[in-house]
Amino acid sequence: MKNIDDILKRQKDFFQSGATLPISFRREMLEKLYCAIEKYETGISDALKSDLGKSETEGFMCEIGLAKTEISYLLKNLKKFASKQKVKTPLAQFASKSYRIAVPYGNVLIMSPWNYPFLLTVEPLTDAIAAGNTAVLKPSAYSPATSEIIEKIISETFPEEYVSVITGGRKENAALLEKKFDFIFFTGSTSVGKTVLRNAAENLIPAVLELGGKSPCIVDSEAKIPLAAKRIVFGKYLNCGQTCVAPDFVLCHKSVKDEFIAEVKKQISAQFGENPLENENYGKIVNEKHFDRVLGLIDPEKLAFGGCSNREKLKIEPTVLDDVSWNDAVMQEEIFGPIMPIITFEHRDEIYPVLKNRPKPLAFYIFTEDKVFADELIRKLPFGGGCVNDVIIHLATSEMPFGGVGESGMGSYHGKEGFKAFSHTKSIVDKKTWLDLPMRYQPYSEKTKKLLNIFLK
Repeated sequence: MKNIDDILKRQKDFFQSGATLPISFRREMLEKLYCAIEKYETGISDALKSDLGKSETEGFMCEIGLAKTEISYLLKNLKKFASKQKVKTPLAQFASKSYRIAVPYGNVLIMSPWNYPFLLTVEPLTDAIAAGNTAVLKPSAYSPATSEIIEKIISETFPEEYVSVITGGRKENAALLEKKFDFIFFTGSTSVGKTVLRNAAENLIPAVLELGGKSPCIVDSEAKIPLAAKRIVFGKYLNCGQTCVAPDFVLCHKSVKDEFIAEVKKQISAQFGENPLENENYGKIVNEKHFDRVLGLIDPEKLAFGGCSNREKLKIEPTVLDDVSWNDAVMQEEIFGPIMPIITFEHRDEIYPVLKNRPKPLAFYIFTEDKVFADELIRKLPFGGGCVNDVIIHLATSEMPFGGVGESGMGSYHGKEGFKAFSHTKSIVDKKTWLDLPMRYQPYSEKTKKLLNIFLK
C-alpha cells in the first residue's frame, strides 16, 4: 500500500499552491485525460473483457465512449460553469452587486465499483478535474485488470500530487476513509455506502453516494409489448445484469403477461443467440462469490426460461422467473445478475400502494401508451430517475443529473451537476463605497423602522 498520508499531504500542498485553479490548467488536464483514454482504448477494452466479459462494442458504448463524452462536454462548457453567476441584489443592499461562484472543495476521494469500473472512475474524476480539485482514486479490487490500466493511465498522465490511484481491498478502503478529505464521492452498494457515510460524518466531510436498489419496471396493458420486451431484455441483461439501474423486476399487467413472456423469450434468443453461454459478446459474473449468490436466487419451480450456468466461465443464462411473489428470495435483495422476476397486477391502482413504502430505488421504468398514467406514477413515486418506454438510457447524457434518493443514494452528477457536485458555491456581495445607507446603524428611530418596512417588503 502506498503511503496514503504522504500522498494526501502532497496533494493538499499542491491544491493550496493554487495550481489547479486556472481554467487553462483544468482544460489542459481534461485534454490530457481524453488523449490518454484514446491512447489506451484497446487496453481498456481488453481489461473490461478480462474482468467482466464485456465485448469491445459494449465496453465502448457503456464505458469508454461515455467517459469521453463527459470530458468533451465539460471542455465545451467549463468556462461558463466556472464563471461568476450574477444574481439580483435586494434594494436594502444598495449600492452593491451580488454573485455566486463555484470553487473546488480541495482534495477529493473517489471510490468506484467493479461493475462499470472504468466509467465510474473516470467520469467523476472528469468532474473533479473540471471543478479544480486534486483527487485520490480507489478502484475496486474485484476488477483488477481495469484497476491496473486505470493506474497506468493516471500515473503516466498526471503527477501523483495532483491525481493518484490507490489499489487494494478492504484494508485500503478503511485506511482511506479514516483520512480527512475535503469531499468523498462513492459508487457502490447500500451497505458499504452506509460505512462511507458514517466515516464521512465523523470528519464532517460532504459526500455524494451513488448506490442502487430494486428498480421496478412496469409493463402496462397499453404497452407496445414486442418493443417493451426488446428494450427490457437489452437493459436487464446488459453486463450480465450487473448494472445499478437495470430493471430489477417486472410488474406486468395480468392481461399481457403471457404475451410479454413469449416476446422476452424471442428477444433473448434474438439478442444473445440460442446458447447465450457460448456467446462471446455476453458478459460474465464478476467472481464466484457473486455467481453463487445469483444462482441461489433462481427458484426452479418458477423458472420460465433460462437458468443454465457455466461455473468455469462464470456465466448464467438470461433467466426469467414467472409467478413470483413479494416474499420470494429474489425479491428480498437487489439481484445484480441476469434474472428477471415477473410479478403481475390486475388494476393500475394496485401499483402505487405496493411500491410507495418500499425502499426508494435508483431507477423507475414504465412501458405504456397512456402518458397521463405514466406522469402520475412519476410524480407520486420516489426514485432517482428513469424512463418512459425505455430503460437505462436516462443516465447516458451529460445534460441531466444522475443520482439516487434515500436508500439509493444522495446527490447527483453528470455534466453541469457533476461540476457542481465537486464544487462549493460561494455567495458574494460586492458593496460599493461611494454610498452608505444609515438605516442599519444604531440609534434606531421610528423613521428607521418605516424605511426598513419599505426596503424589506
